Amino acid sequence: METEPLPRELLSGGRLNAAITRAVVRSHSEHAGRGPTKASAFFHDNVIVVMLEQTMTRSEQSLAAAGRLDAVHDVRTELQRVMGADLVAAIETLTGCIVAAFMSDNTVAPDLAVELFVLDRPVPVTRGD
Repeated sequence: METEPLPRELLSGGRLNAAITRAVVRSHSEHAGRGPTKASAFFHDNVIVVMLEQTMTRSEQSLAAAGRLDAVHDVRTELQRVMGADLVAAIETLTGCIVAAFMSDNTVAPDLAVELFVLDRPVPVTRGD
């Protein structure tokens, strides 16, 4: 996945949240064939959380409707392993920090996913953020 070029001055506050959201949605779209219908990101100190809604593909929805929730979770886990490096690279580019840990999980009902990044230091902020 291509990330946004490293800005001359790192983004902060709402602009950083928006850029993180776009990068994560783009990765989901490229890897799953569709992105979530709603997404938002926020950070506090050295933690970034991205919430995604309505992420399941049509095939995952079919599996869920047939009661194959384990299969949906397995597919999502494998997809996350494939996307992980791209997501980490995007976060590192956007924040200027190193991702020390990356975690991801999802639920079927409701159709929600979360991407969580723990950084090596607090996200740099500028005055007024």
